[in-house]
Amino acid sequence: MSRELQLLYRRALRNGSAELLPVWFRSEVLDVYRGRPGCSVIRSRSAGRVKLDGAWSLDFGISADDTLIHVSWRDLHSRLPEKERNAWLEQIEAPPVSAAFLQMQMAPGSCFDDGEVEPWQ
Repeated sequence: MSRELQLLYRRALRNGSAELLPVWFRSEVLDVYRGRPGCSVIRSRSAGRVKLDGAWSLDFGISADDTLIHVSWRDLHSRLPEKERNAWLEQIEAPPVSAAFLQMQMAPGSCFDDGEVEPWQ
């Protein structure tokens, strides 16, 4: 994943925006919780929950092949403690993106020379 996309995700997470948009993670993000005292990871075929007893819980969706899980921005921001977030962001998954466009989004009004404007053919 590009550094720019990771920075954009961090900004949205910090501001609590993009409420229900899903964010995808490699399912290995859950490995740290398996066997950790007071933690549990449970699932059905399509959804699951990671929980630290008496502290927090986070529900997630599961991809058909179990390689990815996803949570909403809202839950990632409001239910996952800040001290857990960096480990999750290191496991984030996303499709290919335009790094230049993400930089433009993070610095509105800035000048970016990306070449000549051309028609989409």
